[in-house]
Amino acid sequence: MGRLVLAEGGTFTPPGAKDFDLPAIFAGVTKPMIMVVLSIVIIAAFFLLATRKLAIVPSKYQFITESVYDFGRNNIARAQIGSKEFRPYLPLVLALFTFTLVNNIFGIIPIFQFPTFAHIGFPIALSVFVVFPVYHIVGIRKFGLGKYLKKSVMPPGIPKPVYLLLTPIEIFLRFFMDPITLAIRVFAAMFAGHLILLVFTLGGEYLLTEAGWALKPVSLVAFVMAIAMTFLEALIQVLQAYIFALLSAGYIGTALAEDH
Repeated sequence: MGRLVLAEGGTFTPPGAKDFDLPAIFAGVTKPMIMVVLSIVIIAAFFLLATRKLAIVPSKYQFITESVYDFGRNNIARAQIGSKEFRPYLPLVLALFTFTLVNNIFGIIPIFQFPTFAHIGFPIALSVFVVFPVYHIVGIRKFGLGKYLKKSVMPPGIPKPVYLLLTPIEIFLRFFMDPITLAIRVFAAMFAGHLILLVFTLGGEYLLTEAGWALKPVSLVAFVMAIAMTFLEALIQVLQAYIFALLSAGYIGTALAEDH
């Protein structure tokens, strides 16, 4: 990573991947690990408190909770899986959406200031060990192993010689690339967004404290950009949580569909 040398001393080393390797706090436990556990506590408390005293005329808190539930139910689970089969998978889809959302939003909350999914291991674990086992199991349970595999990797209506080329590609995509790309989407967005915030924030601080007087006003531009990018990052964090849950529900819907 290059360095920037300014007139009044000091060098600025731009932030990079190394800044995402947070040291262990105790016994190998890192800050992102604690945040993952905390996110589960926050989500559980959010729904438990909202459902303690349900009313026909909802309070503001109940209204917000019901809005989150209705969004996950109608806009994600029902839309992707289908009105006849979505109900058993609604808890999973809602959990994926809220879990991803909270861990993304951590990136702009003071004290936390780190999106958990900027560590590739977390979205990979969620994709490989949660989403895709469910995706394949529900398909096998509905169609049987043989029919499900045939449906997945040998789409109907294609000349038989084409299967020699198409089937290996379908196997590679469905059993290897799909879980990886599902995880990479959210990871890349969280990593890049947080890195941009670091560049503007640390760069602005450096210009303010280390640069010559001619460059100090530029620090104000950097701080304004950092604030603007924070709002943009908040939008992306919500959007990526939605996309992750939407694609997960879409994979389940595909497994349950009669056609490829």
